[in-house]
Amino acid sequence: MEMNGYKAIIEGLLFAAGDGGLSLKQIAIVLEISEEQAISVLDELKADYSKADRGIQLIELAGVYQLATKKEHAPYLKKLVEAPGSSSLSQAALETLAIIAYRQPITRAEIEEIRGVKSDKPLQTLIAKALVKEIGRAEGTGRPILYGTTKEFLDYFGLKTIEELPPLPELNEEEETEREADLFFGKFEETFK
Repeated sequence: MEMNGYKAIIEGLLFAAGDGGLSLKQIAIVLEISEEQAISVLDELKADYSKADRGIQLIELAGVYQLATKKEHAPYLKKLVEAPGSSSLSQAALETLAIIAYRQPITRAEIEEIRGVKSDKPLQTLIAKALVKEIGRAEGTGRPILYGTTKEFLDYFGLKTIEELPPLPELNEEEETEREADLFFGKFEETFK
């Protein structure tokens, strides 16, 4: 395969990987090429993106390659994020936000256990909207990331502290976890419309 074919594949892989990015080793394994060849392709791709008419760039952070927007476009990205209509959240994101708000600090696995479904996308949305952030690592195997709400979350909902969240009714633990998201969603649904 020629260089342009590899560049296109790497571009697609990095786009699909999102904020997680890919290591050099992962790229080389997927493309079935040497790491040296992968570096060569990545360098060419980086050069392509460095041109003024491109809106993204290829960056390497701690050995992980990922696509990112260019810093000079930040004012436009800020306008997009702050534009009316860009603040609506899906029900999945609201459910995830409710679970984090009431159970923080909490891991992604714990969120998924409560929701019963994968929560990667809603979690990414909440992080992108600065309503949720990584607040540390849990003890134990793998030291998973702990998530919690942000100051922006409090500001958005007009709260001074997290303790101002509406209290949950006294339920047994199973009933409580089933109702947390519904209660939060019902209370704040209008805020996001």
